Amino acid sequence: MADRDAAWAAMIKPAHPHDSAHLHVSGAAYYADDVTEPDGMLHLAFGQSSEAHAHITAMDLSAVREAEGVLHVFTAEDIPASNNVGPVAKDDRLLADGVVVSQGQPIFLVAATSQKLARKAARLAKVEYEKLPAFITAEAAREHQNLIEPTQHMRRGDAKAALDAAQHRLSGSFSMGGQEQFYLEGQIAVATPMEDGQVHILSSTQHPSEIQHLVADMLDLTSADVTVEVRRMGGAFGGKETQAALFAAAAALVAAKTGKPAKFRADRDDDMVMTGKRHPFDVRYEVGFDDTGLLNALSLFLSSPCGATVDLSPAINDRAMFHADNCYFLPDVEIISERLRTNTVSATAFRGFGGPQGMLAIERIVDDIAVHLGLDPLEVRLANLYVPGRDVTPYAMKVADNIAPEMIARLRKTARYDERSKAVDAFNAKNRVIKKGIALTPVKFGISFTTTHLNQAGALVHVYADGSIQLNHGGTEMGQGVYVKVAQVVADVFNVPIETVRITATRTDKVPNTSATAASSGADLNGMAAHEAAMAIRDRLTAFLARSHDCAPEEVRYTPEGVMVAGGLMSFGQAARSAHIGRVSLSSTGFYATPDIAYDREAHKGRPFYYFAYGAAVSEVAIDTLTGEHKVLAVDILHDVGRSLNPAIDRGQIEGGFVQGQGWLTTEELVWDDDGHLLTHSPATYKIPTASDRAKHMTIELWDGENVEPTINRSKAVGEPPFMLAISVFSAIGRAIAATNPEKRAIPPLNAPTTPEAILKAIKGHA
Repeated sequence: MADRDAAWAAMIKPAHPHDSAHLHVSGAAYYADDVTEPDGMLHLAFGQSSEAHAHITAMDLSAVREAEGVLHVFTAEDIPASNNVGPVAKDDRLLADGVVVSQGQPIFLVAATSQKLARKAARLAKVEYEKLPAFITAEAAREHQNLIEPTQHMRRGDAKAALDAAQHRLSGSFSMGGQEQFYLEGQIAVATPMEDGQVHILSSTQHPSEIQHLVADMLDLTSADVTVEVRRMGGAFGGKETQAALFAAAAALVAAKTGKPAKFRADRDDDMVMTGKRHPFDVRYEVGFDDTGLLNALSLFLSSPCGATVDLSPAINDRAMFHADNCYFLPDVEIISERLRTNTVSATAFRGFGGPQGMLAIERIVDDIAVHLGLDPLEVRLANLYVPGRDVTPYAMKVADNIAPEMIARLRKTARYDERSKAVDAFNAKNRVIKKGIALTPVKFGISFTTTHLNQAGALVHVYADGSIQLNHGGTEMGQGVYVKVAQVVADVFNVPIETVRITATRTDKVPNTSATAASSGADLNGMAAHEAAMAIRDRLTAFLARSHDCAPEEVRYTPEGVMVAGGLMSFGQAARSAHIGRVSLSSTGFYATPDIAYDREAHKGRPFYYFAYGAAVSEVAIDTLTGEHKVLAVDILHDVGRSLNPAIDRGQIEGGFVQGQGWLTTEELVWDDDGHLLTHSPATYKIPTASDRAKHMTIELWDGENVEPTINRSKAVGEPPFMLAISVFSAIGRAIAATNPEKRAIPPLNAPTTPEAILKAIKGHA
C-alpha cells in the first residue's frame, strides 16, 4: 500500500482544466438536445393532474388526439408491464392509474410533431375528479400521522436524565425550506428503437443503470435489451438521480409502441412542477449544557415532509440524523426523525442528501447556547469538538480522522476572525440601520453511500496499438469534473499526457450494474476502478517488454519521455504496437468496492462512512433593518480534499457548492398554495443566487493534508461537503439580527431561507 501511495504521489501532475471546458465556452459540447433529430422524431409532453389527491372518475382525451400535430396519446393502459419509475418502493407511477397523489402528476402522454404542439394538446384534456383528503402541509400530515415509514430513533445514553441534571437547559425550534435544483439543462431523454425490440436511450441522468432496469421492467424486456447512454449533463445536483427516470421511461414507451424515435425535453415550468426538490425540515430541540457551553444532553426532533411517494426519503432522512452531530461530541443524545407523506411532488436527492439539514440543526443549537451564555459562538463550537476520548458518533462510529480542530484554528488566524469580530461589534454600536454579523462554522461530512452495496464501481480501459487510450466507467459527468479526474488517474498510470486519453460516454453496455454518481463518491469509486484496469494493462505490457528485451520487469519504466526498457527508450505508442504484434491484450476491466463499511439500519449503528471530509468557513454579512435585505460581504474558506486529484476542479466545486448553499439558506423559497399548486415554478418566481450575490471578497484554500484511508492518491470527495460551508452565512445573519437588540439573551426567531420578509419578521420577534 505504501509503495502504491508513493507511486501516485510521484505521478500526479499539475491541475488540468475540465475536459469539456473548451467545448462549453465554444458551444460545441454535445448535450441530448444537440443530437441531430432523425426524420419522424416524436416530441412528448405529459398531461398533468390539476388536483393534489383525487380519484380520476372520467377522462376525455378526444380533443387531445384531434389537436394539431398529435400522432399518439398514451395512458396507463398502454404500459406493457410495470407502471413504475420509482427507485426503491415502486410507488412512483409513470402515468397515474385511477388515483393522483400530487398536483402536476402525469396522467397521460402526448406524442406530437413538436414539443410546442404536444404541450398545447396536453392542455385540452377533460378530466373529472373525485377529490380525496389532501395533506399539503407538514402540519396536516402530522396531525393525521400520514407517514412514508415509521418514525426513526437514534440514541446514546439517557438524554432525558442528562437534560434533567444539566446546569442550563434550552428549548427551541425553527424551520428550513426546500430547494429547487435549477440545473441549466432541464430533464431530457431521447429513445431510439433498435432491432429485435431493443431500445437505446440517451438520457440526462446520474443513474444510467437504474433507468436501464426500470425501462426493462416497464417494457417487459431484459436489461440486456436496453442501453442507456449519457455523455454529459448540464447540471444535476441530485435532481437527476431518480427523477430522470420519468422522462426516459416516457420516451422509451413511445419508441417501443410506435417504432419511431421519441424525445422528451421538459419545459422549465413543467420540470419544476413535476420533479422533486430538497426536503424541507422542521426542527425542535431541548439541549442541556454547562457555563462553558459544553453540551451535556440533546433531544433533537427532525421532521420532514417527503412528498407523495417514498423516492429516496428514508436514506435522505437517515443522513440528516447522521450529520446532526457535525463536528461535535454529543454524550447523551436522542435524535428522532419523522418522515411525513404529503400530497406534493416527492422530495428527492439534492447535494448533501439530508446532511445540510441535520448540520444546520446542530449549528443553530450551538448559536442558541452562545447567545444564552453571552459567549462568542466560536468558543462554544470549540468546547464541543470531537477530541480523543470523546470521538464516537451517536451511531457508534469512531471519528478516526478528525482534523476539525486544526482547520478551525488555522482559519481563525488566517481570516483574522477575532479582529474582525471586534470590528463588527464596533460597527454595530455606531450604526442603527445597518447591522453586521460574522460567523465561523465547521463541516464534517461522511463519504460513502449509506446503502452499503452501492459502494462499488467498474471501469473499462483500452490501449490501442498507436498508444492512444480510451476510458469508460460508471461515473456520469454533470459538470463536476469526474471525467477529467479519472482520465488523469489513467494517464498517470502510463505516465502519458492526459490528451492521450479519450473519455467516452457512460454506457450501460460497456460498464454494467453501476451505482448512481452521487454521495460525492464518483471520483473515489470510478477513479479506483479505472486505476485497477489501467494497472492490469500496464502489468501485462511490462511483462511482455521484459520478455522481449530479456530484462527484469524492474528495468521497464514509464516516463514522460517514453518507456525505458533495459536502458533504451521507445515511445508509448511503439510499446503498445509491439505488444499488439506480440498478441498481448491491451484491454481490461477494473472493479472497486469500498472496504470496511457496514451499517445496521434497524439499530442505527455501524460504520456507514469510509472517511469524513472536513471544512470551515468564515462569513461576514450586513443586513438592512428597514428593508430586510442582506449582503454577504466576505467569505474565507479552508477546505479538506485530501491530496487533491485536481486543485482547479476542486476549487471550482468548493466555490460553486458554497454559493449554492448560500442560495438555499437566503434567497431560494418554494411556495405552494392551499391546493398544492407550486407557485414558484419558473425563473420569474424563484430566485437562485447570481454573480452579484457572491461575496466580492472570497478566498478558498485547500487543506494541506491527505486522506488517512487509501483512496485514489489519498484524495477526498469534494462534490457535497462545501455546500454546508454556507451555514456560516445563516449563522452570521442570525448574529446581525441579534445585534438589533444586544441586551436580549435569546436567539432571534429566524427561519431559512432568510428572505427580506424572514429577516424583518425575525427582527420584530427579537425586539
